[in-house]
Amino acid sequence: MNYSMIDLPDLGLLSEEETRYNIGLARQGNNNALTKVVEHNLRLVLKVTYRFKNSGYELQDLFQIGVIGLIKAVHGFDLKREIRFSTYAVAKIIGEIRLHLRDDGLIKISRSLKKIVREVRKREEELKKELNHLPSIKRLAEETGYSREEIIRALEANKKPASIYQTIHQDEGTDLYLIDSLEEKPTETEFSNFDRLELVEVLKNLDDRSRRIIYLRYFQDKTQQEIAEEIGVSQVQVSRLEKKILRDLKNSLN
Repeated sequence: MNYSMIDLPDLGLLSEEETRYNIGLARQGNNNALTKVVEHNLRLVLKVTYRFKNSGYELQDLFQIGVIGLIKAVHGFDLKREIRFSTYAVAKIIGEIRLHLRDDGLIKISRSLKKIVREVRKREEELKKELNHLPSIKRLAEETGYSREEIIRALEANKKPASIYQTIHQDEGTDLYLIDSLEEKPTETEFSNFDRLELVEVLKNLDDRSRRIIYLRYFQDKTQQEIAEEIGVSQVQVSRLEKKILRDLKNSLN
């Protein structure tokens, strides 16, 4: 398969059932099935690749790396898990591109980018103490004098890719992994796939009660009343807390 040019075939997405069927065949060595899954997901790769358009690398090169991530997703996808393949693939594609950027030079960031990271992280910690939540990129730009693009680029260069099997919550001996949080289902907030990947990092900065509320509400699908009874507050308080937490999360993700 050669995708040296980003001139994609006009193919729609396969159904989830058909995708899983072909992944099963591909895992048995059927190259035609592998090709089918890959070709029907190339537009997904391109969409993810555009996220790194300001990295300083040619889009075509990053697209190639993204395709490698997609192929790895085919071979690594657990057919027993209740998660859409496209969601799993996004995580793998992003991870593969970030790994390439780091190994190919972005991790060896210039002195100027290192300086930005140091200053931004320092001011971020100061603002976190003042505001009691992580400041947004917009606020950091206002405080440090750097543009949002400069800050994002510096932080991206300094970021380690998260494992999709990273434990993000433990409850009575049961581990909740990042991949479990990527399951696509309707919630009261509309997070994109990219937002969900960044969400894990933001959740780490919540206090224990806030993290518990988010876990119960969006991973355990409990009602506000059920959460109120569990943590010992009123339903009204849970509602107010949830709105505040979501607002803070959105600010941190912006």
